[in-house]
Amino acid sequence: MKNDVTIRSCPELMEAIQQIGLVPLLDSGIPGFSADELVDPSCRYVRTDDGWEWPLWQWKGPIVTEGHFAYGKFFNSKAGFVSMDWWPDLCNYRRAKYPEPDSESIEGVVLDILRVNGSMITRELRSACGFDGPKMRSRFDTYVTRLQMACRVVTEDFVYPTDKHGNSYGWGWALLTTPEHLFGHDANPRRRSPEESLARLVAHLHALLPQASEKSILKLIG
Repeated sequence: MKNDVTIRSCPELMEAIQQIGLVPLLDSGIPGFSADELVDPSCRYVRTDDGWEWPLWQWKGPIVTEGHFAYGKFFNSKAGFVSMDWWPDLCNYRRAKYPEPDSESIEGVVLDILRVNGSMITRELRSACGFDGPKMRSRFDTYVTRLQMACRVVTEDFVYPTDKHGNSYGWGWALLTTPEHLFGHDANPRRRSPEESLARLVAHLHALLPQASEKSILKLIG
């Protein structure tokens, strides 16, 4: 995939994501195919005397809230963006591959709590599910990642703590919700079979990434 335009702003990245359709945030395993590789080097992570600067990381929230894109761990359990043009196909294929979890399973409990509450930041959801003990965070994150890969949980926004001066700091907390709550039930229409959706996704990525093998593409979206 060629990037002939140097992206230096959030609106420019939104436009690129809309045109491409599916964009991993960081290294996807396919050279050149990530938001981090699309933006100008000045927008990537850099350490400073006061900590760090990372414009791309700070753009995630506005991209989701203003650009109306799905964001979550959709690409081989790694985060990225999906436009509403391609979300129905990804959702259709993934939900067929990862069926609705049993209500008594941990994934089922997570979904039920989100459906009742609408949206919750990760740590609140983890606590509501009883994952408060030591070393519980990584275990819980595994279940949430599975639900994101299944296109059953997405990120609505990012919440940042503030200091006594009202300045935000830190990496932020993901505000999680369901696609139905964020986009409405009409955002997941079944226009075609899961197999047809997968074929469309593969063909689209092949056209974008002619240098990528089918194995690497299937690993990314499978």
